Amino acid sequence: MTRKVTTVTSEVTMRELGKLFEQDDFNAYPVWEKGHVVGVVSKLDYLACFVFTPDHMVPPYNELMQRQVADVMTSEFIYVGTETKLTRVLQLMVDHRIRSMPVIDMDQKLSGIISREDVMRALARSTSGDRLAGAG
Repeated sequence: MTRKVTTVTSEVTMRELGKLFEQDDFNAYPVWEKGHVVGVVSKLDYLACFVFTPDHMVPPYNELMQRQVADVMTSEFIYVGTETKLTRVLQLMVDHRIRSMPVIDMDQKLSGIISREDVMRALARSTSGDRLAGAG
């Protein structure tokens, strides 16, 4: 889990968000308002702004870049608690195809963010211990 988490507010523009994604190479940012996480905005949310169909034409680029995170974020998001077991985190990631999710403590404060890479490292540590124990 990453404890030092970069967050964004709902007023951040798509232009600013795009720069953050380039700079940090994170998959998603928690959206932070008044001391609480109110949503998550991912690269997929950002990219969805550029999708168009005959029924949904993309607005001019400058207009699109002025839209705010509030317009595209996922406000009903999946998160885990600080005491959530690794197996549950893994199951949520697999079932919902989530790359990362916020970790919220019992006071509803952001404690960190957990990613697939964090889970893979934890699994590698736990299984390497099993292999070492069974090697003798």
